[in-house]
Amino acid sequence: MAPRQAPTVRQRRFGTELRRLREATGMSAPKAAELLGTDRTTISNMEAGRFGISEERLRRLASIYECVDPTLVDALATMTGGRKAGWWDEYRGKIPPDFLEVSELEHHASSLRTLQTAHLPGMFQTEDHARALFDLFIPALPRLEIELRIAQRLARHQVLTNTPVIPYKGLIHESALRMQVGGRHVAKAQLKHLLKESERDNVTLLVIPFSIGGFPMAGDSVLYAAAHSHHLDTVQVDSPIGAVYFDSPTQLTNFRRRLDAVEQVALNPTQSQDVILTIANDL
Repeated sequence: MAPRQAPTVRQRRFGTELRRLREATGMSAPKAAELLGTDRTTISNMEAGRFGISEERLRRLASIYECVDPTLVDALATMTGGRKAGWWDEYRGKIPPDFLEVSELEHHASSLRTLQTAHLPGMFQTEDHARALFDLFIPALPRLEIELRIAQRLARHQVLTNTPVIPYKGLIHESALRMQVGGRHVAKAQLKHLLKESERDNVTLLVIPFSIGGFPMAGDSVLYAAAHSHHLDTVQVDSPIGAVYFDSPTQLTNFRRRLDAVEQVALNPTQSQDVILTIANDL
C-alpha cells in the first residue's frame, strides 16, 4: 500500500492519537512494531496519517498500548478502514484545501461551536453574501474559482440537516452583523436568513454586543469540532496564511474555557434574535 501524499486533517488527527496512546505507555515505535508484527516504518506512517489501518488492527494496537478508555477506542474505530469520499472531494484540486478540511471536520463532528468577530458563519452565508466576500479578494480570484468556492460554501449547510442532526452553537460579534457586505440590500437579506436559521431546533446563535467591551479571542475566527470522544476534538483558527489546527489536550481545554467565557458575556438566544432583527430593520 502506497502512503498518502497529502493526508487530511482528520487522517493526521487519527495518527496523532495513535502516537499519543503509544507514548503514554512509554513504548518505542520499534517495540510497538514488534508487538504488532510489522516494521517501524509502518508505525511511523500510521502515526503521520499516511497509512490507514483496519478496525481490527486499531483494536490490537489499543490493547498493546493498554488503553482503558473504550469510548476513545470506539471513536477511533470509526476513523479506520478505507476513507469514503465526501461531497467536498469533488472540489479537491479546484479550491484551497482548507475549505475542504473544514467541511470534513464539520461532517464528522458530534457538535459544533464557532466564534466569529468579523464575518458571519460560513454555513449560514447566502449566495450573494458569499459572492460579495470573494469579490473583495486582492488579487482578484478567477470567476470560475469564485463560483466553486460559493457552491462549496453553500453545500456546507447540509451538516445541519443531515440525520442525525448535530447541535450547533455560534457566537457572533455585533460588528460582523453590522458590516454591510455587498451593500444594504444584500446585508438585509443575509440577516433575515440568519434569523430564519436561528429558529432551527439544533441551532443556537448568540450575539456578542459592542457594550461588553473586550473578551477572550476578540478578533479570532474559531471552529471547535467536537468528536464522540473529547480526546478527538479539533479546533480550527483562521489566520492570514491559512487555517491553524489545535488538538492537544491542554489546547482543547483552554479553547473550551475561552469559548465558555465568551458565551457568558453574550446575549441569550431571544435577545440575540432581537438584535439581529433590529439591525436588519434599520437597513
